[in-house]
Amino acid sequence: MIKVLFLSRMIPMSQKQFVTVPGLDRLPFLYHGFGKAGWKEQDFGTRAEWRDFKLLFLDQVHSEVVHVIRKIPKTNPRGDALVTDVPRVFLIIKTADCLPVFLVDENKRVIAAVHCGWKGTLRRVLEKVILKMRDGCGSDPRTLLAAFGPSIGGDCYEVGEDVHKSFAAAGFPGSLFRPLADRPGKYFFNLREANRSQFLQLGVQAKNIFSVDACTHCDSDYISFRRDRGRAGRMLSFIGMSR
Repeated sequence: MIKVLFLSRMIPMSQKQFVTVPGLDRLPFLYHGFGKAGWKEQDFGTRAEWRDFKLLFLDQVHSEVVHVIRKIPKTNPRGDALVTDVPRVFLIIKTADCLPVFLVDENKRVIAAVHCGWKGTLRRVLEKVILKMRDGCGSDPRTLLAAFGPSIGGDCYEVGEDVHKSFAAAGFPGSLFRPLADRPGKYFFNLREANRSQFLQLGVQAKNIFSVDACTHCDSDYISFRRDRGRAGRMLSFIGMSR
């Protein structure tokens, strides 16, 4: 069920509950944030300017499925990316080591929120989002703004030979993987760079790609499934337009 949160009283909220990037902060019509471990769904109701924003979640399945939202659905879509030009709705991504990504077309007033795990990255979910924005919304990839949130870092994300071979077969550069000398068949994988490379190949300008360079596995302010396993919850990243 899609929720609308209304403000019943003012509750002090620290900006430290989520982080933003200056490249998107400059847009007066845009709200965004990459939630830390303490940022919860009910916290969206603590800001007066968000009181009538709808919250749109995904049923995330580590896919390349992209939904273009023209009208708010009654149930959460199944997939891993949302694109919309509808104002006053927060597109929300849940992560706990995976990479949350935002895209903004400030000229067309179109936004996207994407969940990028290794499976979605392998299936080039970001490429499919950009093509949806280009072909369905008239966006020019060269003018898009992009933001990467906190995710597990390239020095912590250990994967096996199956992942390594799958990315090689899909044409990704071998430089994304660093073999572990003491563990044959194991690699450290740079998830962030794998997705950044997709942006560059599709014409997104390097100067327009912003990043919160925090490793969720190393930084206890964030939630990490690799670190916390069954105790791990999920962090909420959000993006929406006021008009």
